[in-house]
Amino acid sequence: MASGFFAILDDVAALLDDVATMSKVATKKTAGILGDDLAVNAEKASGFVSSREIPVLWAITKGSLLNKIIILPIAFLLSAFLPWAVTVILILGGVYLAYEGAEKIYEFFVPHEHASNSMETKSMSKAEILEMEKTKIKSAIVTDFILSIEIVIIALGAVIQEPLVTQIAVVSFVALLATVGVYGIVALIVRMDEFGTRLININEEDNSISDKIGRFFVNALPKVIKALSVIGTIALLLVSGGIFVHNIDFFHHLLPNVPGIIVEFGVGLIVGFLALLIFNGVKALFVKK
Repeated sequence: MASGFFAILDDVAALLDDVATMSKVATKKTAGILGDDLAVNAEKASGFVSSREIPVLWAITKGSLLNKIIILPIAFLLSAFLPWAVTVILILGGVYLAYEGAEKIYEFFVPHEHASNSMETKSMSKAEILEMEKTKIKSAIVTDFILSIEIVIIALGAVIQEPLVTQIAVVSFVALLATVGVYGIVALIVRMDEFGTRLININEEDNSISDKIGRFFVNALPKVIKALSVIGTIALLLVSGGIFVHNIDFFHHLLPNVPGIIVEFGVGLIVGFLALLIFNGVKALFVKK
């Protein structure tokens, strides 16, 4: 009886050890998308009135949790009954991520007409501002849904050979980390300027140490968001390139003497711009029609 109990404890300990080990691997593989998720959501959650930033972020966080609740069971069913579909979805998702990265680079170098109407909110009524807020929240949740699919599928791909129990534990942990970790950091980022303003107003002195630190935080916010956007773009191309290199035999044996990170970035960049070219071409045809 006692030996059976200790055997169960030993099995549980072994399972937890496997889960911890595989969680590190899966988290490392999803780090690129987590970085992009962080950059995207920091950008979407900023720009609101200070008092509305946290409520907006909480609404997006709840939407993100609901996304995971929808995606996780479907992913586990695919893993159990159609494991090959995980690889297919992974590659298709890789194309989307590569496209996203290439599109960001394209939009940086080629002027486009995304209107900057952030100043118009001053002339909007309260009802119009709330409606715009709802629209931005919905947009953020849709973006999170797409990124969540990739996070879950990549994490699942990292443990696809493991028992189903380990898969469920590892992927659920990564999904929870993707929500709590990312949105926790986003909350800190979007409140940087508020924290800086409080430091500036902490005393009546001019150019005090608190004023200098406060101005640093206020001025740092847009730069941090911009830096995260750049890091996220690079990460998108590296993650997508890694998906192609590790799952498509042709890319796996391409340029064997070149460092893997360069090959992955190059493959992600090429596939991304091909996808962007095809998408823009199809879009242009539909516009003409």
